[in-house]
Amino acid sequence: MDRIQMVDLKGQYEKIKNEINAGLQEVFDTAAFVKGGKVTEFQHDLEEYLGVKHVIPVGNGTDALQVALMALGLKPGDEVITPTFTFVATAEVVALLGLTPVLVDVDFDTFNISVDAVRKAITPRTKAIVPVHLFGQNADMEPLLALAEEYGLKVVEDACQSIGSFYSFSDGRRARSGCMGDIGCTSFFPSKNLGCYGDGGAVFTNHDELADAVRAIANHGMTVRYYHDRVGVNSRLDSMQAAVLQVKLKYLDDYVAARQWAASCYDKAFADTEQLIVPSRMSQSTHVFNQYTVKLNNVDREGLREHLNKKGIPTMIYYPVPLHLQKAYKSMRYKAGDFPVAERLCRCVLSLPMHTELTGEQLEKITRSVLEYVEK
Repeated sequence: MDRIQMVDLKGQYEKIKNEINAGLQEVFDTAAFVKGGKVTEFQHDLEEYLGVKHVIPVGNGTDALQVALMALGLKPGDEVITPTFTFVATAEVVALLGLTPVLVDVDFDTFNISVDAVRKAITPRTKAIVPVHLFGQNADMEPLLALAEEYGLKVVEDACQSIGSFYSFSDGRRARSGCMGDIGCTSFFPSKNLGCYGDGGAVFTNHDELADAVRAIANHGMTVRYYHDRVGVNSRLDSMQAAVLQVKLKYLDDYVAARQWAASCYDKAFADTEQLIVPSRMSQSTHVFNQYTVKLNNVDREGLREHLNKKGIPTMIYYPVPLHLQKAYKSMRYKAGDFPVAERLCRCVLSLPMHTELTGEQLEKITRSVLEYVEK
């Protein structure tokens, strides 16, 4: 049995190496390393896959969030609501732009932003909401979008962990993750479901004016070469990463299916174990399992991690400290106990290996080893 890894990028590459190498060779042959044809081809392919009007490739997922917020024309001091239980980039870009991050609690079952908490946090200074589709499942977007419309707020979706998933509305409509709000953002970091072999990201929108603004901002504020109509940044996807992504996009649905199969194996193994709470599934959203994260119930988490590590099974904690208790984001407005759900999750979550190359034998070893410890 091969060594168990949190993410097996090498094994995934081996299956598509001829296509990947051919795409990279095409870039080398043309020497179009920046803004080459591969970037445009991938952009169009992703637009078709997502069913969205505009995809603007950028340098990474954090850039995607920053450029998206800049395109909205927010002013210093404007408030942006986002969950406290998430990766730091979501609040980081808000703070970097001189905006005010307003943190809110999440739902215990889904890990995603609580719509009730968002409503309570809205003030006259609130201008935008950034829901995070955490671990691969969409936040509950229908009531969130209704709330945004009620208060005239913009919605920027952080879909960095959820590309490929669907959300179903009560009227029967379905939309891809990242394509429901005003702007969506994703990351192509190698460990993502659609990952490149370096850094990369993209912004999605169905709004022409926002798309034009995003393109200009990501290109030093230029619409015409050397004419800068707004303050911008330098953020672009290079041609080599686009060549990798163009190949992997063809297999994204297969990758999602492989992750869902692995998740079902975990679910089945842990179904009757009260010490383990498996990831819940919303009826409105598919789940693409960027992570498989369980909640531990009266289990020594560090003891379990040490037990698994001795057996060659890696684990991760996403996330050990909520944003409102991080040194960089501590504020007079927040203290320990303010967001009890997020704080509880930080104490009890544990992510198990999840990737496209997991085998039945590996999953059997992982689940058996987990149960050995929690049921002892």
